[in-house]
Amino acid sequence: MAKDKSIFTCTECGGTSARWMGKCPSCNAWNTLIEASAEPAVGKNRFGSVHASLAPTSEVLPLAQIEAADFERHPTGIDELDRVLGGGMVEGGVVLIGGDPGIGKSTLLLQAVDALQRSGMNTLYVTGEESGAQVAMRSRRLGLPDSQVPVLPEIQLEKILHTLQSRHPGIAIIDSIQTVYSDQLTSAPGSVAQVRECAAHLTRTAKSTGTTIVLVGHVTKEGALAGPRVLEHMVDTVLYFEGDTHSNFRLIRAIKNRFGAVNEIGVFAMTEKGLKGVSNPSAIFLSQHAEPVPGSCVMVTLEGTRPLLVEIQALVDSGGPSPRRLSVGLDRDRLAMLLAVLHRHAGVACMDQDVFVNAVGGVRISEPAADLAVMLAITSSLRGKALSKGFIAFGEVGLAGEVRPAPRGQDRLKEAAKLGFKVAVVPKANAPKKNDKSFEGLTIYPVERIEEAMQVVRGLD
Repeated sequence: MAKDKSIFTCTECGGTSARWMGKCPSCNAWNTLIEASAEPAVGKNRFGSVHASLAPTSEVLPLAQIEAADFERHPTGIDELDRVLGGGMVEGGVVLIGGDPGIGKSTLLLQAVDALQRSGMNTLYVTGEESGAQVAMRSRRLGLPDSQVPVLPEIQLEKILHTLQSRHPGIAIIDSIQTVYSDQLTSAPGSVAQVRECAAHLTRTAKSTGTTIVLVGHVTKEGALAGPRVLEHMVDTVLYFEGDTHSNFRLIRAIKNRFGAVNEIGVFAMTEKGLKGVSNPSAIFLSQHAEPVPGSCVMVTLEGTRPLLVEIQALVDSGGPSPRRLSVGLDRDRLAMLLAVLHRHAGVACMDQDVFVNAVGGVRISEPAADLAVMLAITSSLRGKALSKGFIAFGEVGLAGEVRPAPRGQDRLKEAAKLGFKVAVVPKANAPKKNDKSFEGLTIYPVERIEEAMQVVRGLD
């Protein structure tokens, strides 16, 4: 039975009930009641009294009169992590980081908080999933035997908040938010109500004290953060770990960042001493072929502010009455659309062929600028002829067969020229001016339609 200070709120109509019921008494919807704290008595709330609230009431001012100041950042010393964060940890910021079990979340955060502790910042590592001895064992495994990071094995929210207010750390790691519970609710740790309530308290503490709080979140089997979606709206930055746990490489992607660019990625290599940043990530996503092979085309994708060269591989083989279309790291529905455009406007038919497309290195490409490279890789595999050595392509392809420009095309071409590529097929709108000498050594073929791109490729055979 729920405590007197708990009520149950319907997620559909907002109706309330003093006890949990299978059906909402207001709208008759099933399984929509979740536990929440009851409204406090007049003069006080569950965050403290009105006169001693965590955040004092602010004065209402026009935007023009508010001083716009840059946020103070604290670099972690891990360049790839600082890149994703936008330059470092922000005072009073709340960061949510999620990823598959064992992918390296706790390892990276322990490395980062140890570096901040050594730089003179007051830190705190709150562990709810491991004991202090287990964290110490990981620290020694990472080559940090003399680490001075304070560790608090605790899952009760009230005790964690008391420690934060008494120690005033510059940064606190909560590993993980799904293990923390509040005495004000009767539901189990990890439930929607507990996760939302605990995250709200921790966020208010961060904003009122200036402590940077990093929350580690569990993920579902689909790879999304577990718990209420509102958790991502509460925090300032949302980071996702990507990559295969069987591979040595890990990617961290910023899905949301109020203090920096979104979709920025950091690339790490898992070693015996923890995660190490990769300075030239393009090398990961390019297969090392001695000579060009059929079905391979390199494209330049844009991840945040960083251009990356990724190899797109395609395999076209004889299929049965129901040919398969499978893509890894690319949108499967878009692959079906590109095959239709390829048939209609370029005369390349694959209706009786199995088509498999893969982005090398486990990277996920969501931007449409990969269209041209995918279509050229499929054509190369179907013809059994490799594209010329040092060949790259990028551009969005529309249903009418037009090749549309990609954002920041000049930066993509500069990255390709820097890495020694010789031939580029790009949208005409992305082609540089004739007197631009930034792309010396790179022959650029601007095209407006997919048919022109196919003619260029055949002319290079």
